[in-house]
Amino acid sequence: MKDRLDVRRRALLAGGTAAALGALGLARHGKASAADRFEVSYTDAEWRRKLSPAAFNVLRRQGTEGPGSGPLDELFKPGIYDCAGCDLAVFSSTTKFDSGTGWPSFYAPIKGAVLTSSDRSFIEERTEVHCRRCGGHLGHVFNDGPKPTGLRYCMNGVALAFRQA
Repeated sequence: MKDRLDVRRRALLAGGTAAALGALGLARHGKASAADRFEVSYTDAEWRRKLSPAAFNVLRRQGTEGPGSGPLDELFKPGIYDCAGCDLAVFSSTTKFDSGTGWPSFYAPIKGAVLTSSDRSFIEERTEVHCRRCGGHLGHVFNDGPKPTGLRYCMNGVALAFRQA
């Protein structure tokens, strides 16, 4: 009986420790540190003036827009999808596909345009996708996409701006 209580106590402590570390990681991840240097960088006040409230929430606070809430999910014209924060070309329409999720989805970014990091803010660990130039949160990438990559870059429409070709 004592052994079972010790195991449960250790499991509870380990779970609490993991949750606390995850919370610390989320707090750190929510704001860029001095070590995070990007070509395009503004203060929060400058970002707020530059972006809509929805785009600020997604790009600078790692928020998520509701599925089907933006027009870019159903847009399939030839063109380029830029980061709405700094205008860097991040996705091409040639890699866009209808994932049925309600968010614009791509099977690959433009080479060198995005960075990824671990996101532990949800029930499971996910891979967060950021703009390489400004560090803005674009969305997440999952391993359930089509060929040739098998990846689904599930992006927030308010984090992107479309330029027709």
